[in-house]
Amino acid sequence: MAKLPDEILTTIFSLQRQLVEGIDEAAAAESMIFEQFGETEVTLPVLEQLQNVRERLMGPYSRLSALLPRIAEYQPTAPADVLNLLYRTIEQAQAARDATDASVREAKRDFDL
Repeated sequence: MAKLPDEILTTIFSLQRQLVEGIDEAAAAESMIFEQFGETEVTLPVLEQLQNVRERLMGPYSRLSALLPRIAEYQPTAPADVLNLLYRTIEQAQAARDATDASVREAKRDFDL
């Protein structure tokens, strides 16, 4: 693998875990709201928002998962544009994680979950 600093690899793997946990939390909240309250005028926007959260987290997770094997193929170093894409993806993943965490917390709070 084109050598990435351990700090970057740790960040990536930690982010992937956080993204998966966020997907799981959004899906669980969506399921609980649907089971307890059904699909109504009040719940429908929240259910859609939680679906969007899952999709928003899946994007950066998939990009990180696709980039790492590509970087592994480059020897001895990965091209600057690929590394820049990786760093941008990390930033986007962190921003998505932060924004969606707030959305899920709000949805859970609104329905006392």
